[in-house]
Amino acid sequence: YPTAGVSSSAEAQPFYVNTPYGICLAHNGNLVNTEELMEELYEQDLRHINTESDSEVLLNIFAHELWTDKQTLTLTPDQVFGAVRRVHERCRGGYASIAMVNGQGIVAFRDPFGIRPICFGHRDTADGREYMVASESVALDALGFELDRDIAPGEAIYIDATGNLYTQQCAPSATQAPCIFEYVYLARPDSIIDEVSVYKARL
Repeated sequence: YPTAGVSSSAEAQPFYVNTPYGICLAHNGNLVNTEELMEELYEQDLRHINTESDSEVLLNIFAHELWTDKQTLTLTPDQVFGAVRRVHERCRGGYASIAMVNGQGIVAFRDPFGIRPICFGHRDTADGREYMVASESVALDALGFELDRDIAPGEAIYIDATGNLYTQQCAPSATQAPCIFEYVYLARPDSIIDEVSVYKARL
């Protein structure tokens, strides 16, 4: 179901754009300046939005900011973190996001207030270390991954196609202000969010 807009197959995540590289993005949260961003995307960035979904808006903002940096065949961590920094400057609201950049890697980032949860973990295999990003730690548990930590408010992580992990704080004034309803209602009780047990928080 969509985070905003209307419930339809057209607004089902993930969303995809072809340029640059080909990017597929899903996000949990809500942007509060969606209408303003839609106007900017059309009038300034020359991008067309097909739905009323703020996820499609977030994807196009990220894609545009990635494209406005120096364009190279291989994406660098500096390009990724620069784009996320500019996303934080433009977007307001709660967003825990993950994007797959075709042939390059995976990018995950969290809004500067850490409103929505997102974490990452790893598991070691015969082929090397694998990483996983999820909204809740229980998803990692189910697939045999060890929780590393939550992505901090304003932080981004980039896992390139060869499995290298890069992290960087991309919001200078980030602060922890999570949605309490994750602990009260939304999250599974056996999850751990921002080092707090959901079960213990409910007790």
